[in-house]
Amino acid sequence: MPIKTAGPSATDGLELLASAVLLLDREGRIVYANPAAEILLESSIKALRHQKLTELFLNGAQLAAVFQQALAHQFDDLRQDLILDRLGREPLWVDTIATAVDNPATPVLIEMRENTQQLKLEREERLLDQSQVNKELIRNLAHEIKNPLGGIRGAAQLLELELPERHLKELREYTQVIIKEADRLQTLVDRLLAPHRLAHIVGDVDIHEVCERVRSLMVAEFPHGLTIKRDYDLSIPQFRGDKEQLIQAILNIAHNAAQALVDRIRSGDADLTFQTRVVRQVTLAKVRYRLALDLHITDNGPGIPADIQERIFYPLVSGRDGGSGLGLTLAQTFVQQHMGVIECESRPGYTDFRVLIPLP
Repeated sequence: MPIKTAGPSATDGLELLASAVLLLDREGRIVYANPAAEILLESSIKALRHQKLTELFLNGAQLAAVFQQALAHQFDDLRQDLILDRLGREPLWVDTIATAVDNPATPVLIEMRENTQQLKLEREERLLDQSQVNKELIRNLAHEIKNPLGGIRGAAQLLELELPERHLKELREYTQVIIKEADRLQTLVDRLLAPHRLAHIVGDVDIHEVCERVRSLMVAEFPHGLTIKRDYDLSIPQFRGDKEQLIQAILNIAHNAAQALVDRIRSGDADLTFQTRVVRQVTLAKVRYRLALDLHITDNGPGIPADIQERIFYPLVSGRDGGSGLGLTLAQTFVQQHMGVIECESRPGYTDFRVLIPLP
């Protein structure tokens, strides 16, 4: 049956709802939008009023069909999961409910809830696919570089032996540059291949021992100006994993954070926090787990530049001068070998790396 509305206060209750609610006239134009709708659509009611809802999206035809059916009272309410594309912005993944309203001025009510779970699954799937492509690319590229690199270094050493004595001092400088740069590239290649070479040593892992090991290393390297806070859930059980790989993964994240905090460390107000919790009913790589470790490594640094936030786990992508761009790539690889994933949320003054790993 259509919903009846009464009097000017009919929309008062809608103001408090967390889901986005829109009231449409017979032409599909927006007459009312509650605050949640303004946030979801990133526009004020003043700008939205009298616009056709379908024209806000590139694929608005999906909503047009739903609107027409509601207008014709073909159903009490219709629920659909939609992906609504927007010009120059991320698409909206929403659960929509269209309801016929017994009011000539606003005959259709559209309720939208952002489908955060679907967004998360889509992001994780994209991250895993990218990670797999990256691994294959890195492995092939590293092997292609490795052989000619050895030849270049060897040729430079032989050339150095053949240099005439009277010009040895001047010319040896050039051969040493070749040798040193070849060694530097060799080290980079070895780091790229490291995750594929190291054996996966499985044993019982206590995540708090891992965090404490990383904390002690960070305190030794940054004894002044950096405060490391701990917020542990000591009920978290041990799980099977490679302790050394997890230490390296968390150390890479923490070390990156400390390097981003360099200005705050100088001023003495840099904060780094390790927080552990258990989350229930988590989906990782399309597999549902009853329990999972939820480890957050947060800092109060300047945040990750917006233009690289989507690419921080790509190899050779770095947000600072002189960075190799391998630390987070290796961290993600090590965590994925434990059937987990690393997520990141960042804004100025706050960066949170979240490590999720299934628990027994």
